[in-house]
Amino acid sequence: MRYAQGVGLTDAERITREQLRLQALERFKGGQKNAEIAAALRVSLRSVERWRRAWREGGEAGVPSKGSPGRPRLSEAQIARLEQELERGPLAHGWADQRWTLARIKTLIGRLFHISDTVEGTWRLLKRHGWSWQQPTRRAIERDDDAVEVWKKEIWPRVRAPRRRATPGSSSRTRPGSR
Repeated sequence: MRYAQGVGLTDAERITREQLRLQALERFKGGQKNAEIAAALRVSLRSVERWRRAWREGGEAGVPSKGSPGRPRLSEAQIARLEQELERGPLAHGWADQRWTLARIKTLIGRLFHISDTVEGTWRLLKRHGWSWQQPTRRAIERDDDAVEVWKKEIWPRVRAPRRRATPGSSSRTRPGSR
């Protein structure tokens, strides 16, 4: 295979994929067989068969890719608006706390742009645009970092049980005659 299956191609990879389709189109016109085209272009035979069928049914206009199916695309303006709304926070959109979850973002996208997507699709959209998964750390309000350090250095070593020292014959693997 010359390119990966599925979604997630960069713009450069999509252009390369389109060039392969156009090369296959020229070879169709030249009368080459599917297996020869697949080997020459280093793509799957199934892809060549699909391209040839599209060429027979729709001519040259049928061969170019129609894009990735199934994932709604937001325009750059919509992405910018989504980022602004995310910056405003969940409270501004009616949720009771300050945590964004994928389900909430999915709901927000539906409200703003009337686009329905899956939670996984929402995650892929955010990831493509540079957002990362983060979870806030929970700390007690009363936490005293200095007291924690003192406890770890002075009290924990006394409380912790001492490690058992290995002595000859203490492990069944080293015991003579255990086989």
